[in-house]
Amino acid sequence: MRLDGRTAIVTGGGSGFGAGIARAFAAEGATVLIADLNGGAARTVADGIGGHWTETDVGEDASVARLAFEASDRLGDVDILVNNAGITHLPQPLEEVSEDDFDRVLRVNAKSVYLTARHFVPAMKARGAGAILNIASTAGLSPRPGLNWYNASKGWMITATKTMAVELAPAGVRVNALCPVAGETPLLASFMGGDTPENRERFLRTIPLGRFSTPQDMGAAAVFLCSDEASMITGAALEVDGGRCI
Repeated sequence: MRLDGRTAIVTGGGSGFGAGIARAFAAEGATVLIADLNGGAARTVADGIGGHWTETDVGEDASVARLAFEASDRLGDVDILVNNAGITHLPQPLEEVSEDDFDRVLRVNAKSVYLTARHFVPAMKARGAGAILNIASTAGLSPRPGLNWYNASKGWMITATKTMAVELAPAGVRVNALCPVAGETPLLASFMGGDTPENRERFLRTIPLGRFSTPQDMGAAAVFLCSDEASMITGAALEVDGGRCI
């Protein structure tokens, strides 16, 4: 029960890695609020772990402000914030990505971290404690052709993690990131340019351990980084990628 008595918010927790993190947190004793654009999915996961849920657009300031209000009402102080919500564009040459797709990727993958910081960091600083976990990607460390602006958004998230960590450390707030390789999530088909046996085989050949990241992998790593066991770790971008970035 490494998170016993803690409260946590997981954005994008209605599916994939976010759901795995939410379940792992609950299993370790945390009370979890799942925030997802898909309210039905958030409710399903929350009901399964005895947690809370709310429908949130993480790229909209008013929606994140409502999330902060609801979190205060339901959880009280927020100990852990996981910025997991994310999207991508289809693999294509960088000059062919539409402006709308570019704006959407940066809105969800980058602006959301800024907005949650605005609404949750002040209370953490006032209490002198807190853990923030940003879900980045191996794409931000070792970019591959085709997912160009998605790569850039995740590289931004890694740098944001480090700048947040160095600024918030004196206030007792730790900030880390996880960098998974692709996994069994709603984004997998987009990453591979279509979910076919051939694309899966080709992708898996790039991962030394020979498998995708799983929600359970992410949950275990997230529990560690957000627990007291990692009290001396801040500004890290931990690769949960089966060796792909080697």
